[in-house]
Amino acid sequence: MSTERKSNYAFAEDFKRRTKLFALRVIKLFRALPNKPDAQILGKQLLRAATSVAANYRAACRARSAAEFAAKIGIVLEEADEAQFWLEMLEESEIVKAELLINLKLEAATLTAILTSIRKSSSCKK
Repeated sequence: MSTERKSNYAFAEDFKRRTKLFALRVIKLFRALPNKPDAQILGKQLLRAATSVAANYRAACRARSAAEFAAKIGIVLEEADEAQFWLEMLEESEIVKAELLINLKLEAATLTAILTSIRKSSSCKK
């Protein structure tokens, strides 16, 4: 296994795909939620946050300056953390069984950790 670091471009492209896949997985979860007001409200909040992670990361990659990149990454991080929150709410309100959310919750936590690292290593911090 190579210990070589990915180029910034290769990392960004991989992370774009990863955040998009996360959003698509959340869309599938949303479609499977019960058609009850509480489930739909929590699900829509999760849907907005998860799709925002992917869309705003893509926008961050198009930033015109380091300061703009840092600001956009901050938004992406907030949305990833919010997605984690809504997944927890779906579980703790017993709308979705915990075992069905394990992988999505893990991915949300991993995305949040990666984005925290990106923000910390960014030359311009909020």
